[in-house]
This record gives sequence, C-alpha cells and structure tokens, in this order.
Amino acid sequence: MKGRDRSGGAFRLREQRAPEERRFYPNGLDADRVCIILCMKQLALGIIEPPAPTFDNFVSGRNAELLAALRNQCQGDAGERIIYIWGVPGCGRTHLLGAMAQALLIEGRPAVWFPDAPGDGSQFVLVDDVDCLDDARQVALFGVFNAVREAGGCLLAAGNVPPAQLRLRPELLTRLAWGLVYHVHSLDDDDKTEALERHAQARGLHLPTEVSAYLLRHIQRDLPSLMAILDALDQFSLEAQRPITIPLLREILLSAKLADASVKEGTA
Repeated sequence: MKGRDRSGGAFRLREQRAPEERRFYPNGLDADRVCIILCMKQLALGIIEPPAPTFDNFVSGRNAELLAALRNQCQGDAGERIIYIWGVPGCGRTHLLGAMAQALLIEGRPAVWFPDAPGDGSQFVLVDDVDCLDDARQVALFGVFNAVREAGGCLLAAGNVPPAQLRLRPELLTRLAWGLVYHVHSLDDDDKTEALERHAQARGLHLPTEVSAYLLRHIQRDLPSLMAILDALDQFSLEAQRPITIPLLREILLSAKLADASVKEGTA
C-alpha cells in the first residue's frame, strides 16, 4: 500500500512497509509510527516549512477585494502603481507578498525584493515590514519610490499599521499614501474552520467539526501550519486504519513526547 506524495509541500509521505518489514525501537515503538508522530510534532512547532504562498492557498475571508486587486495588479490590469497593505502579525500580509512574487514569476516578470535587490524602478518591487526600516533604508526606499514612478514600475509594500501610524520619514509616508491602502483582516475561527473543511474535502476526507475546533484550540493557529498538520493527520489515520477523531488526534499529540524520547534513546 503506497502513501501519497505531497511533493514540494511540508510533508512527504513514504511507501508503507509490510508488517514483517517494520522496524521497532527497543521499547517496542513502531519506528514508522514514530516517524509520523515526530513529523506531527515538527509541524506543530513550525519546524517544517509550510507550502509556498500562492493566491490560491490564501483564504480571503474579508479580504476578497484586496485579493482581487492584487491579482489584477499582477496581470497588469490595474492603474495603480503603488499598493500598501497592513495588518497585525499572522494576518497574511507576508503570504500575499510571496504570492505576488510567485504569480509574477509565472507571468514571466520576476519581482525584486527590497532591500536585497532594489531594482531600477521598471520592475515590480516588494517591500515587507516597512515599519522596521532603519533611517538608511528609508532613504533608499524613498529613491525606489521615485524610480518606480518615473520608470512605470509597481511597488507592493506591507507593514503592521496604517500609513498615518508609521514612524517613518515624512517624505516616505507621503509616497506610501500615493496609491491604494488595504487593511489585511485576520481570519476568524469560522473562516479557519471553513478553510480546513475545504482542504479536507479536496483530499477526500471527512473532517468532523469537533476536530477542527480542537485543532484551533490546541495547535499553532496560523493557517499554513493547520493545513500541514491536517495533511499529517490524514496520513496517520491511513497508517492506523482509523477515522480522524479527537481521540486519534490526542493520541498523536500525547505520543509525540514519548516518540521524541525514543528517538534520542535509539541514537544515543
């Protein structure tokens, strides 16, 4: 029986071993089961990298207008050259910058990231965490704004507060207010539950509502981590030939500590 391969994602599933081929630690734990439990633990701790950000895997919630504007900007259908998005940490603003970079790459117009590659103004410039820029980088970004305006390029910037609340040089604040400004609204629990259910349906899973609620209460709450954990939970349920339930999820999470200790004991 073969597991499913999620190439390029957070979790790669392996060919399952026949019973006689399974490996065990001295304390009797199934080594393959330990591997899956450890993957669950890594996902819960945010150690395994989540899937690459795209517009398709961004759950819009109350941000449908913003998402449409960014898609239009990527396709060259928007008149505005400057867009500033802001929101609290974890709202998805960095995801949207990465999604824009990915979409532009597919369109054959690679973006440049400030300050690593400020570009010449004719390209699409992405700037994250403008609220953290020191004075020298603020001066440099001011020059990039002017170059973008003169060369007909585009710039997408992100920060944690609206322009009026940024502690930046006045001339830079003026530039940020030139174009469109969008608030990136955080997803509420209903939005996250809907996203988890949609993701489960796409994988052919039945995800009980109580399991979604348990994930939101006890696991890292950002959506990419929740999606990746759901993928790992799916594989564990296949290995165990058990439906996805709260007892199964609890068993995995509680076993993670024992599995971690077993691996350390076996490699000591």
